[in-house]
Amino acid sequence: MSVVEARGLGARTRRGWVFRDVDLDVEAGERVTVTGPAGSGRTSLLLALAGCFRTSAGTVRRDGVVALAHVPGVHEPEPALTVAEHVEERRLLLDGPFRRRRPVAIDPALDPGTLGRDLDVLGRHRLGLTLARVAGPAAVVVDDVDSGLSAEERALLDEALDALTADGIAVIAAAREAGTGRVFELDGQR
Repeated sequence: MSVVEARGLGARTRRGWVFRDVDLDVEAGERVTVTGPAGSGRTSLLLALAGCFRTSAGTVRRDGVVALAHVPGVHEPEPALTVAEHVEERRLLLDGPFRRRRPVAIDPALDPGTLGRDLDVLGRHRLGLTLARVAGPAAVVVDDVDSGLSAEERALLDEALDALTADGIAVIAAAREAGTGRVFELDGQR
């Protein structure tokens, strides 16, 4: 069953199309890597699939929450908050102060006392995935999974993404090059 389904999806600005004619189905527990050249609209497409970017053509259907993980320049850690404070803040935003508190497991590779500004690229990704899990998502979108990481760090991030899919959560990732899972290529045609 599809947790995210896009048909003829497109976004147009005064400068032209950011992306267009996107048809994409993402199943529960599936990993899809969106690739394409710089400026092809990878990040904008991820945000649109999560409901955080306005589209001008087509439709997108979500069966459950589509949560944002790390999206550089859009969804990043607050510099002055610790990892633990980020998680508590997200939980409070989703649960409210008087509702039942959802259990949240912080990625064991993260030090709960580390400030957002002190996280390296892998740490920002790990925190983003932890925060996305708080929402109990059907799918998670994560950007730049192959940028600023060593081969070893990319392998560790792949393991973290695989843990999501093993739990039945779909992962839609953007990368410059094809990665793990099914590949969906944007051609950058405007």
